[in-house]
Amino acid sequence: MSRRNFYTEDETLQEILRNGMQPDLFSYAHKALSQFGDRVANEIDERARHTDREGEPRLVKFDRFGEDVSEVWVNEGYKETVKETYQTGIVGYLHKEIPEVGSPGNYLYSFAQGYILSQAEPGFYCPVTLTMATAFLLEHYADDELKDKFLPHVCSTGDEELFEGATFLTERQGGSDVGANVVKAIPYGDHLKLYGEKYFASNAGMAGVAMVLARIEGAREGSRGLTLFAVPWRHEDGSLNGIAIRRLKDKLGVRAVPSGEVEFEGAIAYVVGDKAHGLKYMMEALNLSRICNAVASLGIMRRALNEASDYAHQRDAFGKKLVEFPMVQDTLGKLTAKMEVELTTVFDLITLYDRVVAKEASEEEIVLTRLYIAILKKESAEQAIHFAHEAIEMHGGNGYIEDFVTPRLLRDAQVLTVWEGTANILGLEFVRLVRKFNAHILFVDTMKLRLEKIQMSSLKPKVIRILDDLDIDLAMFSRLDEDLQTFEAKALAERMALVYESVVSLEMSESKGERMVLLAEIYLETTWNMRKIGDPMKTCQLFK
Repeated sequence: MSRRNFYTEDETLQEILRNGMQPDLFSYAHKALSQFGDRVANEIDERARHTDREGEPRLVKFDRFGEDVSEVWVNEGYKETVKETYQTGIVGYLHKEIPEVGSPGNYLYSFAQGYILSQAEPGFYCPVTLTMATAFLLEHYADDELKDKFLPHVCSTGDEELFEGATFLTERQGGSDVGANVVKAIPYGDHLKLYGEKYFASNAGMAGVAMVLARIEGAREGSRGLTLFAVPWRHEDGSLNGIAIRRLKDKLGVRAVPSGEVEFEGAIAYVVGDKAHGLKYMMEALNLSRICNAVASLGIMRRALNEASDYAHQRDAFGKKLVEFPMVQDTLGKLTAKMEVELTTVFDLITLYDRVVAKEASEEEIVLTRLYIAILKKESAEQAIHFAHEAIEMHGGNGYIEDFVTPRLLRDAQVLTVWEGTANILGLEFVRLVRKFNAHILFVDTMKLRLEKIQMSSLKPKVIRILDDLDIDLAMFSRLDEDLQTFEAKALAERMALVYESVVSLEMSESKGERMVLLAEIYLETTWNMRKIGDPMKTCQLFK
C-alpha cells in the first residue's frame, strides 16, 4: 500500500490554513505539515498501536536499593514520537520565533498539528496539551526569573533539554469541585514546599515541570484561597523534588499518557503570578485545554471517517462493494457533512482565540470565545464517540477486533467527554456566561450579523427560522431561576452549537462550490430532521 498523509489528503484543512494565515507562515506551515502528516499517518501511527497494545507506560517505583525513584518507563517508539512532535514547534513556536519565517507561529498552526497528530495518537496529544497550558501560564503570569528558569525548556524544539508540562488540579475529595482542594503550601525560607496529593495527575513522571494549585497555609477556604505554583519534577542534581507516584491509573483508553496519583512530600514550589488568582489563571489554561480537547475529537472523527470510507470501498458483500449500497452511502454522507462543517467551525473559533490571546479582541469577543469553547467542546467530544461507533459498525465484526484501529478510536474518544470538563460542568459554564455577561444575546446577535452577509444561499431562510426559535427559548432561559437553568443548560448549549455550525455551513456553501452546497443541505437536513420519507437521497448524490 502507498503511504498515507493526513495533511495532504485533507483539502478542507489546507483551505482553512491558506485563508487564515499570512502567506509566509502558510508557505512554511504547508511544507512542515506535509512532512508531519506523512510521519503521523505511518511511523507515528504504528508506534501508537504498539504503545496501546504492548508498550504502555509503567511505573518503576523502587530502584534496586529499595529507594523510591517514582520513574515512569515509556517505550522507545513513544520517545521518538515525543522528540519528533515537539521539534515541529507544536508548543515552542507559539512563544518563540520560527527561524524560517522570522516571527512566531500561532494557535491556528499549532492546532492544525494537534488535529493531524490526534488522527494517530490522541493519547500523546494529552501531554502536548498539558505542555501548551504550562507554557501559556508561564508566558502570561510568571515573573522573569521563573520564565528564564522554565520557559526555554517547556518551549524546546530541540535546542534545549525538553521539559514537558503538566497541570495538576484533581484531588480525591474535590474532583471538578476545585475549591475543595486541600494540598497545602508551607513557607520554607525564601520559597514554599507542597504537601498532599493529586489524585488524577496526567503526564506524571514525564513532566519536567507541573503547574499545581495549592493553598498557602493560612489562606482562605474555597477556590479564592488557591495559589498557582510551578513545581519542577526534579532538582538540578537529578533527584526527585519531594514528589512520589503512588500508582498509575489503569485507563480504558489513551494509554499513551501516564496518569497517576502523585504525592507531594515537601516539594519545592514557586508562586506564579498573584497568590490570590491561582484558580483564575488555571481556568484560562483550562479554556486552552478545552480547545485542544475539541481538536483531538476532530482528529478521531476524521480517522474514523477515513477508516469507514476505506473499508466500504474495499469490502465486497452480496456481489457489490459496500459503498455501492444506498444505506452505506447515507451513513458516509452524513458523517462527511458533519466532519467538514464541524472542522471548519472549530477552526473558526480558533481564529477568534488567536485574536483573544494577542489581546486584539473586544470584551464581547472574549465572552463569545468562552461560550464557543464550552458548546463546541461538548459537541465535538460526543461526536468523536459517535464517529468511532459508526466506523466500527461499518466494519462489522472486524470493527470490534483489535487488529483494526477502530476499537482504539472508540476507547480513546470516550475520555474526551470527561477530560477538561464533563457536559454538566460545561453546562454550568454556559449558565455563568448567560447570568453574568448575557452571552446568549451576544451569540444571537453575532449569528444574525453573519447570516445577513450571506447573499446567495437558498437554505438561509431555514437557518433564520431555527435561530429565531432559539432566540425565543434563550430569552426565556435567561429569566429562569438558577436551578431550572442548570436543568435546561445542556440541551440549549447543544442547540447553540448546532446553530453555530449551521451558519458556518451556509458560509461554506456560498464560497466553496456545488459539493459544499450539497454537504450543507445534508448537514441541515440531518441536524434539524428536515427530510421527509420519499424525499431525494441527497447523501447518495455524493457518490455519483
